[in-house]
Amino acid sequence: MKQIRVPVFVVGAGPAGLTTAALLAKYGVDALAITRYPGTAHSPRAHITNQRTIEVFRDLGIEDRVRALATPHELMSNNVWATSFAGTELARLQTWGTGVARKSDYEAASPSQMCNAPQHLLEPVILSAAREYGAKILFNTELVSIRQTDEAVYSRLVDRVTGEEIEVISDYAVGADGAQSVVVKDLGFQMDGEMGLGCAVNCWLEADLTKYTAHRPGVLYWMTQPGSDYWVGSGTWICVRPWNEWVLLFMYDPREGEPDLSEEAVIARARATIGEADIPVRVKAVSKWTINRMVARTMVRGRVAIAGDAAHRHPPANGLGSNTSVQDAFNLAWKLAMIVKGEASPALLQTYSDERQPVAEGVVNRAIKSVGEMQSIASALGFSQGQSTADGRASLDELFSDSETGKTRRKTLARAIDQQNYQFNCHGVELGQRYESAAIVRDGATFPAARRDPELYYHPTTTPGAYLPHAWIEREGKKVSTLDLVGNGVFTVLTGRGGEDWLDAARQIGDEFGIRIEAVSIAHATDTFDAYGQWAAQREIEDDGCVLVRPDRFVAWRSTTRAADPAMELRRVLAQVLGTAPRAPSGAQVHASGVAA
Repeated sequence: MKQIRVPVFVVGAGPAGLTTAALLAKYGVDALAITRYPGTAHSPRAHITNQRTIEVFRDLGIEDRVRALATPHELMSNNVWATSFAGTELARLQTWGTGVARKSDYEAASPSQMCNAPQHLLEPVILSAAREYGAKILFNTELVSIRQTDEAVYSRLVDRVTGEEIEVISDYAVGADGAQSVVVKDLGFQMDGEMGLGCAVNCWLEADLTKYTAHRPGVLYWMTQPGSDYWVGSGTWICVRPWNEWVLLFMYDPREGEPDLSEEAVIARARATIGEADIPVRVKAVSKWTINRMVARTMVRGRVAIAGDAAHRHPPANGLGSNTSVQDAFNLAWKLAMIVKGEASPALLQTYSDERQPVAEGVVNRAIKSVGEMQSIASALGFSQGQSTADGRASLDELFSDSETGKTRRKTLARAIDQQNYQFNCHGVELGQRYESAAIVRDGATFPAARRDPELYYHPTTTPGAYLPHAWIEREGKKVSTLDLVGNGVFTVLTGRGGEDWLDAARQIGDEFGIRIEAVSIAHATDTFDAYGQWAAQREIEDDGCVLVRPDRFVAWRSTTRAADPAMELRRVLAQVLGTAPRAPSGAQVHASGVAA
């Protein structure tokens, strides 16, 4: 049997697996990823790509490539509810921070705009980056079984084309192999939740709907007609490419039989929800899927971590699926890299689960809640399952009538639409993740009280466990984000005027631990200048204080002012975060003569 030895073995080559492999390779770790499939995703699947995920791609150096393939933010604006594209429009909501009331929130929170990047277009870009950094990806290669000992992980594979069997021996492994994960099953990861909560069909279509959509551009068009209140109504149109490529999603109740998925039936359904009987429609693919509510109790067992759909599964509400998967990878990769290089204790791996499992649980619960909250729209419209067309039309006539009942029902509909902000403008859920683990040193600091609804609104803070706030600054004559000063697989110390001792301490402690620590002073009359005062307004420390930022841009620790002994403080904090003692004697500095002072 062919044998391969590799530091990190990644099972799965979707958003989580590819991003993990790409980041590991960027951080200088040999990584092998496999998938049983012959290539990357062959259909659109996930598509909403939020600001945090774009920031991960920014760290990978592929943000511009992702933007080139995606529908831009400004064309994602409208969620439209209608009886059909050609029929009566019932309601409209500006989404993803495009409305006047939310635009500034999204712009202030990140240097990156969200976009609509269908999975079949996005995955090849991540794959290219992974290969450019040196990761190896094998397609048509299936994991048959996996086991681990205290010393290594042993995985048995089969080449699905040649039948060749392969054994991979790795120091660590990542299970990013989806909802039917072999890693989860073989290694006994326990899951909580329910499978098969609903049944859905995706119909990937080509149809030119420019005349119905260009004046109200958006990603999601909800078609709801009399006689159908089941989950998402008569069907949801998801824009893949403006305005001629789409996914028509509809739900069905298997107790009433399986849907007719013949080409003729799919085209008929599409035309019914378009409202144009003879419009040309081309069916590209049709697939079934189920709604699940599952989350792993832990995302680490021994030398193996799980990520993406292997660890958390939920409906596509809020557009959090692939985003959470990519962000899993961003948390996990730097920790594995430092462990493999001997820069951190193996105990650091557990902090991945301690930090990401609560996030996964929150995402799953939010998505399920959002699906339930959509029922209020059908109720407000007066539609119900099995209702006659005549009764449904009568209900709409009453809704739009100049009567007391009509006025009351319109207010009810407005409240139901407004509630959808918790799905489509849920900025706090998208960006406001906070961590608690041994890799966070809070020293008694607490998160500030939220000034506004913490689900709808993001509240930046430098409290340890939060993501570093974005602020535009000037560096060497260029406008850059504070997020551009950090990341790239290394720890970073941020300070200001009077914080020179932190810069010296960062260099010293980096040498002691054998790791690279970047140190940046953001100060007037320097090359790195807080030109707009945005950093000072958000940093929550004095000029001579310090913020220690992890490779994933989360704040590990901060000191509000200059410490009496900055080196001692950084040494204490790094020892806790990395779970290891300095390699070099504290204070030892070797001069050119080779004599230690």
